Amino acid sequence: MNDPDSLLQLARAAAAQLGNQEWSLDAEPIWEEPEPEETPAPPAEASPPPPAQLGNILPPKNLPDPPSPMKILEAMLFVGGAPLTAESACSAIRGLSHEHFRNLVEELARKYRLQNRPYAVVPTNGGYELELKPRYRTMRDGGPREVQLAQPTLDILSLIAYRQPMAKAELDAVAGTDSAGHLRQLSRLGLIEVQRRASGETAAGYGTTPKFLSTFGMANLDDLPKLAEVAD
Repeated sequence: MNDPDSLLQLARAAAAQLGNQEWSLDAEPIWEEPEPEETPAPPAEASPPPPAQLGNILPPKNLPDPPSPMKILEAMLFVGGAPLTAESACSAIRGLSHEHFRNLVEELARKYRLQNRPYAVVPTNGGYELELKPRYRTMRDGGPREVQLAQPTLDILSLIAYRQPMAKAELDAVAGTDSAGHLRQLSRLGLIEVQRRASGETAAGYGTTPKFLSTFGMANLDDLPKLAEVAD
């Protein structure tokens, strides 16, 4: 089962069985934060013109301020994907420290609670995610919406189910394609999550979630199709 071609064939056969089942899951909403407008650079210094001409060169009023670190963190949480960690936030926001990151996340979570938002900031896997509250998870467009996974995405999901935890580089090598888009979709749907790997292995891997089991009607991973079953 260590041969990539054999593993991919098994995963595709298992994915075909999973795909033929009757199942549905709620698609998580994807929020998009508008891109901040860039503040124009100030004009080069020049000798002052006569007072009558000053009105023609004054910069426009009410220019938008640059987004605050909290707004940037909020946008990163709305994008979804892997949990937002202090390391990833500090690398994206200049001058942000780990302590300041934690304070901002706590402040944002408190603001959502006070405003009774339908979503909340929740800690998970060493980082934070934006998650709908349980009572709102089925209230989209008047009810649950069925989502069918494309075959390539099912292939990636099956590979993860059999060999978890699997790093992205391993998935790319076995599947022969870039798995980034499939991983983002599966993460947003709550079917996979980042898991820590064995001691001594630095790269984090992806594994399935309890929602994966319930979606496909399995009690545990032992219920996955066996090699003899998918080979028939």
